[in-house]
Amino acid sequence: MATWFSASAVVVPIASAFNIAGGERGWITAAVQCGFVTAAVASAAIALADWLEPRTLMRIGMMLAAAANAAILVVHTPPLLFVLRFLTGAGLAFVYPPSVRLLTAWFPHRRGIVTGIAVGALTIGSFSPHLFSGDLPWRGVVLVSSVSALLSVPLISIVTLPPAYARAGRFDVRALGAILSNRNVMLADAGYWGHMWELYAVWAWGPVFYAASLQAAHVRGPAGILIFLFFGIMGAAGCVVAGILGDRFGRAQVAGAAMAVSGTISFAVGYAFGANPWLVSVLFAVWGFAVVADSAQFSAAVTEFAEPQYAGTALTFQMGVGFLITMLTIWSIGALQPVLGWGRAFMILSAGPAAGVYAMSVLYLRLARAQGRQQLR
Repeated sequence: MATWFSASAVVVPIASAFNIAGGERGWITAAVQCGFVTAAVASAAIALADWLEPRTLMRIGMMLAAAANAAILVVHTPPLLFVLRFLTGAGLAFVYPPSVRLLTAWFPHRRGIVTGIAVGALTIGSFSPHLFSGDLPWRGVVLVSSVSALLSVPLISIVTLPPAYARAGRFDVRALGAILSNRNVMLADAGYWGHMWELYAVWAWGPVFYAASLQAAHVRGPAGILIFLFFGIMGAAGCVVAGILGDRFGRAQVAGAAMAVSGTISFAVGYAFGANPWLVSVLFAVWGFAVVADSAQFSAAVTEFAEPQYAGTALTFQMGVGFLITMLTIWSIGALQPVLGWGRAFMILSAGPAAGVYAMSVLYLRLARAQGRQQLR
């Protein structure tokens, strides 16, 4: 997953090298989201996993992402850069979803913690380029990210298929009616979409904010390593902790609590620009923990609430809409920040978690009422 934010980790020098204006820098990351959505939906539509073994699919995705990412080193125009970022996202669509399916197939009764570990791995991998961003030029960061992706190819060959592994069903457009009429699924989706409104914009622009804030406070520090700590390590820890708590206490409660914390920080953190670095660092550590902690719980909830024959379609629908939303907010922050400043630009991200908390509150009440009726019987 290192190729996802390989360019975002060094977005300022890459934008300068390609003469990309400040308001358009968001497309360096948004193009990856677009490629991911396009490839995920297309692969589901042709039931690619039905006739291609998942580890083979993942190897293809790893090599495509690595090659497209490395090709940035030899192109010179913004359109080609955006095309290559699109292809990187397309490759990662063949890596991440199959990995989640394999994990949940191995551990069908602990979906919360298993999907939490999967998203935690995605988080650490995605932010790994920040480890090198302070020591290497942007070309070196891109190259190291591609090499990391290639190292995954022999690693996935070690993984074995679960004994009872079942291939996914075909994407069925007629299933959308059943999904849209399932109130619990739609509430879980609403929470996920509110979460995605915030998540990738924070991941794309939070590191830029943090580095600029340190500079404004006249402090020189290892910003890249700290960002990896805040969003990579703390984010992965948040996913695992939320997975454990979600399995034990309920996904709606855990996801709602995480969004309440991250949304509050999104609303206020922009006004801490240039403040004491310790204060900003503490806010970022909590933000990194909370902003992704709920992510896996929404997917786990959909697999539990949807009818089994429509679970694959339900997940594809949830993910497709969610990543489309991330394109809007990633671009919006890049376009609005020069005009509104960090404070009001980040503030718009809190609207997503606010809507998500409301959806999780409604879902919790529905589940509590259903449980009460079942106990009366």
